[in-house]
Amino acid sequence: MEAKTKHTKKAPCLAVFGTGSDVGKSIIAAALCRFFLKRGIRVAPYKAQNMSNNSGVTSEGLEMGRAQIVQAEAAGIAPQVDMNPILLKPTSEVGSQVILLGEALSNSTAKEYHTQKTGLFQAACDALDRLRDTYDLVIIEGAGSCAEVNLMPHDIVNFKMAEYADAKVILVADIHRGGVFAQIIGTLQCLSEKQCNQVIGCIINRFRGDLSLFDEGVRWIEHKTGKKVFGVLPWYHHIKIEAEDSVVIENPSSVVAVNSNLPVIAVIRIPHISNFTDFQPLADLDGVTLQYVEKVQDLRRFAAVILPGSKNTRFDLNWLKTTGWARKIAVYSNQGGHVLGICGGYQMMGRYVHDPQGLEGNPGTTEGLGLLPVETILKAPKTTTLTRFSWQEVQGTGYEIHMGQTTRKEGNPVFCVLERNAIPSEDEDGCIANQGRAMGTYIHGLFDTPGVTKKWFNGIGLGHIRISDIHGLTARNREYDLLAEHFEKYIDTKAIVENLESR
Repeated sequence: MEAKTKHTKKAPCLAVFGTGSDVGKSIIAAALCRFFLKRGIRVAPYKAQNMSNNSGVTSEGLEMGRAQIVQAEAAGIAPQVDMNPILLKPTSEVGSQVILLGEALSNSTAKEYHTQKTGLFQAACDALDRLRDTYDLVIIEGAGSCAEVNLMPHDIVNFKMAEYADAKVILVADIHRGGVFAQIIGTLQCLSEKQCNQVIGCIINRFRGDLSLFDEGVRWIEHKTGKKVFGVLPWYHHIKIEAEDSVVIENPSSVVAVNSNLPVIAVIRIPHISNFTDFQPLADLDGVTLQYVEKVQDLRRFAAVILPGSKNTRFDLNWLKTTGWARKIAVYSNQGGHVLGICGGYQMMGRYVHDPQGLEGNPGTTEGLGLLPVETILKAPKTTTLTRFSWQEVQGTGYEIHMGQTTRKEGNPVFCVLERNAIPSEDEDGCIANQGRAMGTYIHGLFDTPGVTKKWFNGIGLGHIRISDIHGLTARNREYDLLAEHFEKYIDTKAIVENLESR
């Protein structure tokens, strides 16, 4: 495949669709981005509609899904909202905040959202067209299963977009779940003949054990479907790439492993958790364990407790109270425990959260946990910034995504804000109280800066933990290279390229 020259037709598209949710589409799309980058191809990722509370901010201060930010990094380019024109951030079982081209559009129920689909699909097509005019190749990621028959009339992410883009489709199946033959055959059977013809082959993901034991399985699938199996990807543990969504933390442990001699940091797994990728750098460290906990338990065993971001702060705050978590956290704090709140978690740690306009439900005020002397008012506009900050002698970068303003009544700020979206600032952020044992901030991505992690670890008694100075994009690029090597080792990339060139 060669680089596109000026005034040529739009770039081709290769789509990565799945037999279900969490089968590995995002990772395989990232691997393809890195693979083509290494071949000198200007490649860009794209997902028409993403549903996730795991989002990030572009250099323009616009919001998009973190999966496409990861894929853009793997492609060696800056993330931009055309790569994820529609982002749905669930706020309840039936409603989501709709982000269009990086800005909050509305809060809609599923039915209300369906009535907007025509205009939104056109916006998504326009975004894809802009990418195809700029890059040599676009890797399109699908959503969930591409063969949900009841959803197909309203689906703008999978085959409707593939048809618009005239994209060739790779189908991804997860053998770890079991039933991989039924996954593939069943998916193809649910597709129309035209859709089925767009599928050029499949990749089987997350295999454990001796690959040769599945040789007969590969032959059976190819004979039964007439589609090529491009390869079988083994499970890996040596590569660390951000997970796309909270599927990976759906089943948190109820208790700390009793045989663990390592210090453990707890993240309370609240119902509307967002931006849990804040804690991936902690999870990757040797010498400490990060654990998501949902069932109420004694917290004395933990070195620190983190209240993460939330897409519905007042709901999750009430959940902490009704489940008994609030009392456990208060006891832990009173006994000298360290509590950190990020974004929504910061808001919950305060005295009150006011929602006069009903942005998260019925208008009203919810009493907070009282761990920090702050009060929050939820109100528009939404803050979305790339933020450069300092914590005394340590400088770092992160991002802010929040609907609300928090005022300190007492206590001290944590950070000095140096820049927001490259505009100099003299603001302060966060609050620290209770002799440094209670701390809150609006800044996501704190632990991407080793100096910040070291400083926080010193404060919670974990100063002995070794933290590498290789961080941020430099560290992530190493992982993208490892991912591409893993992909090329087990996947017939030559056949994929030949399929793309035979247009």
